[in-house]
Amino acid sequence: MVRKHEDMASYCSYARALPLDNPHRIHHDKEHGVPRTSDDELFEQLLLEINQAGLSWDIILKKRETLKAAYSDFSVKVVAAYSEEDRTRLLANPGIIRNKLKVNAAIYNANVILELSKEHGSFYNWLVLHHPKEKTDWIKLFKKTFKFTGGEIVNEFLMSTGFFPGAHDEDCSRYTEIIEMKPMWNQNT
Repeated sequence: MVRKHEDMASYCSYARALPLDNPHRIHHDKEHGVPRTSDDELFEQLLLEINQAGLSWDIILKKRETLKAAYSDFSVKVVAAYSEEDRTRLLANPGIIRNKLKVNAAIYNANVILELSKEHGSFYNWLVLHHPKEKTDWIKLFKKTFKFTGGEIVNEFLMSTGFFPGAHDEDCSRYTEIIEMKPMWNQNT
């Protein structure tokens, strides 16, 4: 399922109707569906998707800079080393999503990504190793490996980072650009 807005058929049609400086338009035009290889960038997207659960994507885009500052520029290494004081600091920060399960998941998942990186060279390499999989198999793998990763979170994470197709409508100008960006191992998805 592609990000939908309640007033439009798809995220693409919603974003294209917005001014160029709107956060949704910027996200759609610059990031959504773009393949990412950096562990920190992948961690950022996973953290954003987890924080979005039960909320609108609009809230996450508005809080993104505050989330970035609160979570040390989405540095996997730094977040993995967070102490109980950091956890308390996050839960007291009114600029982020102050959900204990989501905060705990961010720290836990950063540690998992570090372990995956040690074993496979990077989180990206681990994702590539398991690609392609059916959506249900990805969900099982993520639920076994990470915390707070239900079906919609996994789907949006994989779509927004270029592992799943469907980030853009076929008539969207970004559709072909995104297809051309995909690594060779991912051309058939």
